[in-house]
Amino acid sequence: MNNAPPESSSEFARLLDIMRRLRGPDGCPWDREQTHRSLRPYLLEETYEVLDSLDREAHGELKKELGDLLLHIVFHCQLASEEKLFTIEDVLRGINEKLIRRHPHVFGDAKVDGPRQVERQWEQIKLNEPHRPRLLEGVPPHQPALNRAFRVQEKAAGVGFDWPDVAPVWLKVREELAELEAEVAKGDGAGIEHEFGDLLFSMVNLARKLGTNPEDALRQSVEKFIARFGYIEERLMSQGKSLHDSSLEEMDALWEESKREL
Repeated sequence: MNNAPPESSSEFARLLDIMRRLRGPDGCPWDREQTHRSLRPYLLEETYEVLDSLDREAHGELKKELGDLLLHIVFHCQLASEEKLFTIEDVLRGINEKLIRRHPHVFGDAKVDGPRQVERQWEQIKLNEPHRPRLLEGVPPHQPALNRAFRVQEKAAGVGFDWPDVAPVWLKVREELAELEAEVAKGDGAGIEHEFGDLLFSMVNLARKLGTNPEDALRQSVEKFIARFGYIEERLMSQGKSLHDSSLEEMDALWEESKREL
């Protein structure tokens, strides 16, 4: 009988050993000077690189980027261990126990009827856990605003605070657009910002009801704009022109051309 540990376990143990070596007295000077705070921008950058590889379905890059992201998790755990805060074993134990506790329909006797009921059950279990923040306080404030709005609405919907279908959401979007137009007509800068925010929030809700993530949708639109605008630049350069000495009509014609060509 083969009692050898799975390859994933041995490779994970190897990663932990490498990180301890890098942070050790004879380790890497750069790694040794890092702190939780100094690593924050790198952690965020690696997360966005994972998202980028997912968007492009670049599976080879995804494998590499997931490794980079895992490195940061291990790095923070090593720092916490040195500070006697917690260990990687504490982190693993915590997530294992959480997954089991919040999936009673898999690891217990609970019954669910589809993914939406699983989401409601998940949020209810969270609310009943000790030392839990209020429902919406659990949404990290530093993530992009569109995604944060989506998660806030998703969590509220998880406990039943939601319209039953998309029809009232369309009405709310139109209502917020009319209120924004009224503030624009008055020329009230503060009012415009307030109502524009309300319009964006209602549009996020519409995206959620339509089954679309607004952050992903906007990211795709930005990339599409960049590609089309790049087409305009290249076509103008091929004609010996630049953006600065071209008219809006010329650029708009090339924009329409890019929509056909790209």
